[in-house]
Amino acid sequence: MTYGARKSDRVDFERGIPVFMMGIDGTWRRDCLMIDVSQTGARLLVESSLEGLDLKEFFLLLSSTGLAYRRCQLVRVDGNQIGVEFLARGKSAKKAKQRSRDQAD
Repeated sequence: MTYGARKSDRVDFERGIPVFMMGIDGTWRRDCLMIDVSQTGARLLVESSLEGLDLKEFFLLLSSTGLAYRRCQLVRVDGNQIGVEFLARGKSAKKAKQRSRDQAD
């Protein structure tokens, strides 16, 4: 699977960087390797199953303590690799407000 044209340059990691995926509500966490990264997203190698996980939005923890993280959404799945897009701060909050306004109408 090709990953197409990019909006920003990617940095490839030959061996991958150990990172963690964690659910927005903190109910799940998975080890993974970050294969490449850019300003707008990353490609992750996930060894364990993704079945049953809510990947619409999740945190990518870049440190074991969770002090460095990015909020992400799933873009694509290709076997045990996934592509994620980093969400801008406040973007998910704006979406939630818009959804609640739409439901009220």
